[in-house]
This record gives sequence, structure tokens and C-alpha cells, in this order.
Amino acid sequence: MPAFTRIDHIGIACHDLEATARFYRDTFGFEVTHTETNEEQGVREAMLRINGTDDGGASYLQLLEPIREDSPVAKFLAKSGEGVHHIAFGTADVAGDAAAVGERGVRVLGDPRTGSMGSLITFLHPKDCGGVLTELVQSAAKPDGHA
Repeated sequence: MPAFTRIDHIGIACHDLEATARFYRDTFGFEVTHTETNEEQGVREAMLRINGTDDGGASYLQLLEPIREDSPVAKFLAKSGEGVHHIAFGTADVAGDAAAVGERGVRVLGDPRTGSMGSLITFLHPKDCGGVLTELVQSAAKPDGHA
């Protein structure tokens, strides 16, 4: 069985990253702890930390703004509008847990690759996960070797 350790993040597609981050700061007190542009996925993103966890990871909201019209997030916004795009589960072994889930008939969408904040990620097909795009995330190791 996969050994998920937490909800790593919930991805939220938005048209205006700054305005959406301001809403979460002003309404809930969440602050942006990390921003980056992911050219491969065609998004600008902001991570808002919700809390820490026993395994050294954290739970976040990930705000996603497309930087080009052909990105998956731009297509999602055009079809569905702003809102929840995906859910991500934390794991200590993204490749092993993806293989375990794959053995249960869930399609894994590609090999693990680099994601936000240096993590390793892979996605699971939404049609095999109750209509929910699902991401598996292995946090990047910190300098002391811990996740």
C-alpha cells in the first residue's frame, strides 16, 4: 500500500496570482512562503503554508496562474473557471508509491520529475481518482538530509 504522510497541498487555479494571494492573506492570515515560475508547466505559482507536520513536511495552498494559453492550468481555467485544480499527497517515496498505486489500476502520468521547491512529483489520472487530478509529492531533502 502507498504510504502517504499528509496532504501536501491543494492546487488552486487563478487568473491573478497577486489578488488571490491577497485574498488568502487578508481573509485567513496565510502568507506566501515561496514563489516561482515553472516554464515546463506554464505557470507562476505561490505556496501559502498552512501548517507543519510530524514528517518535517508542511501543508500548503498552491496558487497557479498560467503564463501561456496552452498550459494545462490555462485550459482548466477556460473550461472550469477559478477553483480547485488538484490535490497533492506527501510521500517519502514518490516513485515507489506511484508504482504501488499503478499496480491497483490507476494510471500514472509520467515518471517523477522536479516540482515546486525542488520536490519530486508525479500525477495520477483524474478519471482513475474519482474525477480528481491527484499529485504525489516527495519533499526536497534539507541540508541535514531530512525531508
